[in-house]
Amino acid sequence: MINLGITCQRLRFLVLNFFVFTLLGCDPQITQSDMTETAASDFTLAHNQRFVDNLDLGHQQDFDDATQGLVAYAPNDELVSDLGFTLWDPASYDFIQGDAPETVNPSLWRQAKLNNIRGLFKVEEGIYQLRGFDLANTTLIKSENGWIVVDPLTSLETTTAAMKFAEQHLGKINLTGVVFTHSHADHFAGILSLTTSDGAAKKGIPIIAPAGFIQEATSENIIAGPAMTRRGSYMFGSALDHSVTGHVDAGLGKQVVFGSISIIPPTVSIDQPLVALNVDGIDFEFYNMPGSEAPAELTFYLPKWKAFCGAEILSHVMHNVLTLRGAKVRDALLWSDYIGESIDRLGEVEVLFNSHHWPTWGHGRIITQMQQQQDMYKFIHDQTLRLANLGYTPREIAEQLQLPNSLAKNFHVRGYYGTLSHNSKAVYQHYFGWYDGNPANLNPLPPEQSATRYVEFMGGSGAILQRASDYMAKGDYRWVGEVLNHLVFAEPNNIAAREMLAAAYRQMAYQAESGPWRDIYLSGAVELISGKVKKGYSKAGSDAFLQEVPLLQFMKALSVQLDAGKAEGESLKLNVLFTERKQNFVLTIRNSVMYYREAPVDETADVSINTTQKMFVGILLGQVGIKEMIGSEQLSVDGSMLKLLKFFSLLGESNEDFQIVFP
Repeated sequence: MINLGITCQRLRFLVLNFFVFTLLGCDPQITQSDMTETAASDFTLAHNQRFVDNLDLGHQQDFDDATQGLVAYAPNDELVSDLGFTLWDPASYDFIQGDAPETVNPSLWRQAKLNNIRGLFKVEEGIYQLRGFDLANTTLIKSENGWIVVDPLTSLETTTAAMKFAEQHLGKINLTGVVFTHSHADHFAGILSLTTSDGAAKKGIPIIAPAGFIQEATSENIIAGPAMTRRGSYMFGSALDHSVTGHVDAGLGKQVVFGSISIIPPTVSIDQPLVALNVDGIDFEFYNMPGSEAPAELTFYLPKWKAFCGAEILSHVMHNVLTLRGAKVRDALLWSDYIGESIDRLGEVEVLFNSHHWPTWGHGRIITQMQQQQDMYKFIHDQTLRLANLGYTPREIAEQLQLPNSLAKNFHVRGYYGTLSHNSKAVYQHYFGWYDGNPANLNPLPPEQSATRYVEFMGGSGAILQRASDYMAKGDYRWVGEVLNHLVFAEPNNIAAREMLAAAYRQMAYQAESGPWRDIYLSGAVELISGKVKKGYSKAGSDAFLQEVPLLQFMKALSVQLDAGKAEGESLKLNVLFTERKQNFVLTIRNSVMYYREAPVDETADVSINTTQKMFVGILLGQVGIKEMIGSEQLSVDGSMLKLLKFFSLLGESNEDFQIVFP
């Protein structure tokens, strides 16, 4: 239970508020560590107490399931990159035990404790899972001549560590098959620690994935990668300490481990609703489910064990209909329908395991869990559309939707990852797009311009800070956040505004049941106080990924780097011949647009270059500059060198560390 009495921490919070937020003439010097220790307010404590009062947080079934079949707990060893920095320190989560602290939503704390259960687990004789080595699970299925691996993890480093641990207890893992359940990186990017394309081909190891896998995987990670990476740093709290006032859990797992990533093209594509395959003596029934949790996704049934792998269509959370890092919006109705189709197929299922979290055993329990997940996604879809058709806008819908008690009391449909709020907005977006129908929102001013005007209208920064402090004292943190965001965008050097806004974000973080919401609020607070953006994920770690990507995807990525302003009035045509792949692409620039097509060498081109994919990857990553290109043996030029230099001058600079809480 949360103690609602006055504490020294809370007294300090009130004093801090007084000196920082009401005395405009002061010169507050609060450090990041000071803000890290900000206590929960009385309003936050009361908010969190409602979760204690209304949920059976002591319910043990999930804990029993999460420990069932434990072979060995995973070690708490640090995982260090080749460059010498820590990628993953599981011991940093040792503080997650006992009752929830005042600064963490008690429901999220329960989920964090469950996700702290890490190790190798026997799901059934012949099916094992490695859980807690990364955000997702890796599943090992014993076949006639070795092991089929389902979902390598996010990085080469975590996959290597997980497999090494498995071999300590299961013996040598002789790879006989690989299954990528879907196109998100935490389910494939560690593959080169297991095999290569050539290695798999020589040994006849099938690499099985849903149709469209390679296109969707590269779409997220190359074409939209820079923006998604930056937004993901907020969603997963990569700049936060692991503590009771920092990151505690991602809801779907502990955290994403940002290491070296890779990919190899699948050799078997599941492109029909049902595909039966025998993989090294094991019968699989693969179900293709595109446009669900991922644009390319499959599930499968193992008749031998009466076991169903729900991939990420099923989990122990309410998932995202639109992930906060940014991705293609998902179809909640189709998602629900796929679960319903699965229920109809699974008349004899006795084991359910997924790409995240722990399994469920027993036919009745599995079907009930699946029905509740099916109902939850359809509820979000149907009720959002019902209210939209009555004229309600996304924010209005999100404010009034509540799951029925018959669903909300079940922990596996609670908003530890997705939330009812942003999922309902995603359903609205799926049908209606970004515009809510109000003319005022059709063409609003950009944030900096509107912020300046808001501040002027509200009487200037002094008046805003005074009034905002009054609302802080009332616990109206959402309103304080909305108002002070305008002030910070108008006056980014206003320290008092930044500190008060950070304090409001921290209280909203402490109240959040969703791991990503908590991390987003806390990440914003950290950057408001420090004024710095933590350096983003190193591009060098994606080299192995980019070397395996089809060249067409590079061209897509290259075309979105064209700076339209610089390209105004320019007309260029290039041949780019990749020597080792014997593929030529014709690139054309006109009307500030770049087109690309694989075709024979165009003799009318202004310039032709012969290069290697390695060189091209280096250019794309910014590791190879103009001088290095011109002097390299991996690049030859036929035609106008000036035209080639002009072409590269038209490519805009990348910025994966762009501002979010500042203009």
